[in-house]
This record gives sequence, structure tokens and C-alpha cells, in this order.
Amino acid sequence: MELILIRHGQSEWNAQNLFTGWIDVDLSPKGEEEARRAGELLREAEIYPALCFTSYLKRAIHTAQIALRELGWEHIDVVRSWRLNERHYGDWQGRNKEEVKEKYGEELFMAVRRGYDTPPPPLEESDPDYESRYPLDPKYELIDYHPRSESLKDTRERVIYYFFQAILPQLLEKKSVMIAAHGNSLRALIMFLERISPERVHTIEVPTGTPILYELTQELQIIDKRVYTQ
Repeated sequence: MELILIRHGQSEWNAQNLFTGWIDVDLSPKGEEEARRAGELLREAEIYPALCFTSYLKRAIHTAQIALRELGWEHIDVVRSWRLNERHYGDWQGRNKEEVKEKYGEELFMAVRRGYDTPPPPLEESDPDYESRYPLDPKYELIDYHPRSESLKDTRERVIYYFFQAILPQLLEKKSVMIAAHGNSLRALIMFLERISPERVHTIEVPTGTPILYELTQELQIIDKRVYTQ
């Protein structure tokens, strides 16, 4: 079985060094180029997934669309789920990363960004910027999960649930599946696949627009891992 992971290309807020989380920000021009290159790399490696999964966020959706177009493989079904969203960064969404580090200190900043079970401060409704940094997006009205912030542990729980509930059955049947998602949702999945402990999760790096291919047994043992660099 082949599982292809692609982190979305650079977003407009990545380019501004802002925390994004569940805010629906699009790709930057560089991010669009990274997505195109991801499709080229898949084509050069002759990797043609039978199905694609992505999140509810357009930076991941558009990365999948651009990569599949470049691959010449736009006919396959694309399944979207909020469970593949980026982690919710709470009060830090929309804030400059360096300013957050200065305000909260290096220790908490790194515990949130690279740790496992430390969430950022939640965004409160009393915050004067609440509506701009926690938009009432109608696409989430029918789901029963409305976080105010998430740790990587929280993110992992929803991602791994969805992996077993929806992705693995398709992987077992179709043998080749692509996931276009986000830094932390993919870190959570890689942590599971590679059996990385919470103490070592800080070592996981997922570059933007870089296809990662896992060849797996039906028991999810890794036979091979290949990274197709930009």
C-alpha cells in the first residue's frame, strides 16, 4: 500500500510569520508554486493515487487541486474532512510568531509549537478581536467539535480516529491514497505511523509542498519511506 502525504504550500499567513490554525487563509504565490512542484515530483516518480483526502481549509484543498492538475490526475475523488484541519491555535491565531514568543516566553512558546500536550491559550469570546480571529464559519455548523485551542495530542486524537474510520479502509481497498493537509495534522499521523514517542515528537519536520511516500503492509508496518524534495 502507498500512502502519500503532502503538507500544503506556503500560505499567505506563513509568508507573514503569523499563526494560522483554523483561519481559512489561501496559498501565497510561492505556495502555489510549491504545490505545482509537488505534482511534478509525483509525475516524475510515477506516483498516481487512487483517492485523495484533504481538510476543510482552502490552503490544503488548493494544494491538492494544483498538484493533481500538474500530475494530470484530476479525475480522482477528493474527500474533505475537518478532522484533517491544522491544529487550532486559539488566542495565537492571527498573531505574529515572534511577538507571541516575546509575550509568552521561549519555554511556553516551544512547548506549544514542538511539544505534545501543551495547548496555546484559548481564544475567549470577550477578546475584542474574537470575531476576526475566530470567524463563525458556516461550514462548521453541522459538526460537534468547536475547539478554542488544541495541543498536538488533541489534534492527533481526531486525525487518528479519522485515519482508521475513513482513510485506512480506502487504503486497504485502493492501495494508493494521498493526503494533502497541514503541518500538525501530518505530524500527528507521522507520529503514529513511525511510532514516535511524545518525548521525540519535536524531531518531526514536515516541509511545505514536499511529497512523502510511505510503503506499508496491511498491518501498517513501514516497508519504505521516500521524501521527494522540492
